[in-house]
Amino acid sequence: MKQKIKVCGMKYAANIAAVAELRPDYLGFIFYEKSPRYISEVSAELIKYVPQEIKTVGVFVNEDLETVKALVQKHYLKAVQLHGNENVDFCKAMKHTGVEVIKAFGVHPDFDFSILAAYEPAVDYFLFDTQTPAHGGSGKVFDWTLLENYKLSKPYFLSGGIDLNHAEQIKSINDERLYAVDINSKFEMEPGLKDVDKLKEFFKELN
Repeated sequence: MKQKIKVCGMKYAANIAAVAELRPDYLGFIFYEKSPRYISEVSAELIKYVPQEIKTVGVFVNEDLETVKALVQKHYLKAVQLHGNENVDFCKAMKHTGVEVIKAFGVHPDFDFSILAAYEPAVDYFLFDTQTPAHGGSGKVFDWTLLENYKLSKPYFLSGGIDLNHAEQIKSINDERLYAVDINSKFEMEPGLKDVDKLKEFFKELN
């Protein structure tokens, strides 16, 4: 099964359109004000025009539940990625609204994978990223062998500093739970502005 691709941290109108033409499976928009890829209200208005077959994802960090629900409705988001310390009840509440729920966790050598069991019924996917104080966006790769400690059956997104030269390595990962690859900063010319040619190359390599 070929991995799905999520391009995250989209910010600029023309760039959103150009990347959407590549038909990634997911396009991510960051609604976290401290992020250099925070999407402005103006650009967020364009989300609803992304082709229907691409799942649009809102990325939130410790945001108020009602705010997340309102933004999902306003921008017709098909999925939410919860990148903060959101608890199981928060995830369940979001799942009840009908959107896909992706819960992100920063992985490090001391990460306790057993905490994921409580989340399993409340989310559609996990996302494993590099542990960072800034809630992702570090551009650093974590040690993927740590995923050997992940014992649940829930499929996951692999994130954190993935670059063009990781394509072969990703293809060699023998784990049917690896559902999607999440790419961001290593495919940028500046925060939020993606290099379309580099993305094209990655899509080709991964397929």
